[in-house]
Amino acid sequence: MRRSSFVAFAIATLVATPALAHTGAGTVSGFASGFGHPVGGLDHLLAMVAVGILASQQGGKSIWLLPLSFVAMMIVGGILGAASVALPLVELGIVGSVIVLGAVIALGKHLPTGAAMALVGLFAVFHGHAHGTEMPTTASGVEYGVGFALATAALHAVGLGLGLTVKQIAQKTAPVALRAGGGAIAAAGVFLLAA
Repeated sequence: MRRSSFVAFAIATLVATPALAHTGAGTVSGFASGFGHPVGGLDHLLAMVAVGILASQQGGKSIWLLPLSFVAMMIVGGILGAASVALPLVELGIVGSVIVLGAVIALGKHLPTGAAMALVGLFAVFHGHAHGTEMPTTASGVEYGVGFALATAALHAVGLGLGLTVKQIAQKTAPVALRAGGGAIAAAGVFLLAA
């Protein structure tokens, strides 16, 4: 895929809104509900794109290990949420993920791969718990889980693609651009916390 095509796809993905023409008609699709949940909230969307950007910034094995760690631990959190296992400070953990991941990107520090995996994995549990707790009662748990896992992976791919594209476009300015993007994500998280 050409760079300009990828950038256009990434922008379209980020600004797309769900088609709500048939709300309330028929049965709730577990997959559609699960897929829509991560993109339905700015906090989830920013954190998941941030994981992809962080993975691109870290480079090497982190490109696939960070998104994989997030999705795996998010599924664990989703199971806990669906099973009504209490987890304290879920909303604070979600907003905190936006702030911390944005700040880590903004600072431009290279973390050891294991530490970066642990960081995103910890935050993923909070995101997953929220997804599991908010699963519609009429939805299939497996379909819902597959939906939110795939949407999350797609958002990670968008962030990863954006990060890698910025790096390719301007090798010298990419670290500054990524750090500025991380700062913007962190600032949005502080705004979400205050709201």
